[in-house]
Amino acid sequence: MNSTQDIVVGLDIGTTKIAMIVGYQNEHGKLEILGYGKTESLGVKRGVVANIEKTVESIKKVIEATEGKSNVNIRTVNVGIAGQHIKSLQHRGSIIRDNVNDTEIGQEDVERLIENMYKLVMPPGEEIIHVIPQEYIVDGEQGIKDPVGMAGVSLEANFHIITGQVSAARNIEKCITRAELVMQDMILEPIASSYAVLSDEEKEAGVALVDIGGGTTDIAIFQDGIIRHSAVIPLGGDIVTDDVKEGCSILKSYAETLKVKHGSALANEVKEEIYISIPGLKGRPHKEISMRNLARIIQSRMEEILEFVNYEIKNSGYDRKLIAGIVLTGGGAQLKNINQLCQFLTGHETRIGYPSEHLSANVDKELLLPMYATGIGLVLNGISNSTASTNSKRVPNQGKKERGGIIKKMFNRGMNFFDENIN
Repeated sequence: MNSTQDIVVGLDIGTTKIAMIVGYQNEHGKLEILGYGKTESLGVKRGVVANIEKTVESIKKVIEATEGKSNVNIRTVNVGIAGQHIKSLQHRGSIIRDNVNDTEIGQEDVERLIENMYKLVMPPGEEIIHVIPQEYIVDGEQGIKDPVGMAGVSLEANFHIITGQVSAARNIEKCITRAELVMQDMILEPIASSYAVLSDEEKEAGVALVDIGGGTTDIAIFQDGIIRHSAVIPLGGDIVTDDVKEGCSILKSYAETLKVKHGSALANEVKEEIYISIPGLKGRPHKEISMRNLARIIQSRMEEILEFVNYEIKNSGYDRKLIAGIVLTGGGAQLKNINQLCQFLTGHETRIGYPSEHLSANVDKELLLPMYATGIGLVLNGISNSTASTNSKRVPNQGKKERGGIIKKMFNRGMNFFDENIN
């Protein structure tokens, strides 16, 4: 590894798991993974931090596991944000340029236009997270992707604006700080996942990314290389596990194992005569579970989730423009036959998104699972932003790490989470 290359850390704080991935970009443009860790998420509900102490405890566990594997002193992280509080809207902004004689539109004009969007008045408790330009208009000329270098007086743009609750973002930052880390950047999780599982050709052609997590299902629709629509459905893999638990009258831990190892999203693809034996509680006999009945329970709930997905796609106005169809990722995408069910319900060609395209050849096979798409995407996003990482360069852990200092995070030019310095 070149000593000048930056190590980037992605931290995926999910409903069922907290995953951390450490990596850097090699000379071939591929992501080299130095180490990763995963632990159970104890304080997050439906993508939102519900218990800070438990979440901090889980983050510290994953730090310890990741540092042991990577030999890196982890100090700064790129973290994702999700949850049903996430909303999106479309808005048009404009500026009139001063001193336009013999001058062309510069990057500072574009940045000023984007900055103005962060000044929009939002409902109490909400804040703008991302401002994403869709297209620019110069002196009435529409359909311009990059106005820099053009001559013009009036500069306008259509924007896709993503908002979220200030409290949800601050709680994430509190957890990061109490775990003795510094937050380098925060990004909407489906956007992060798109870095890991979508190709540029798919984004250009038109594609819907559906990230099925433990607590939520996140949707991001791309066309012409730009995100056009985003939504969060407050249903995920956890509710499927709860249905299996109730339907089969078993412990939740057994229900999760059944779902992951033996579950199917299509009941007709499962032979009816196959049964699975589940250990009984103390002093009670084993329980026999029909795999066909298990699949019926799972299919019923997954149909509900995918119907919501289909509604969001149609509501976006891009239903007929998805030439590349749908890409499923996240832990829920590992469910057997889920892509066939999705294709049947939506009518769109569907594939499973594996985060393998940008990874080097010698990566651990476990990281190729869709459940790590967000974590890998966070690392790729950090690399693409060319932000300097302050993580130690491939040195053994020695003694107590110095972390903290003054943390004052400007969130994508517009979101100031801290009102005072934190020591």
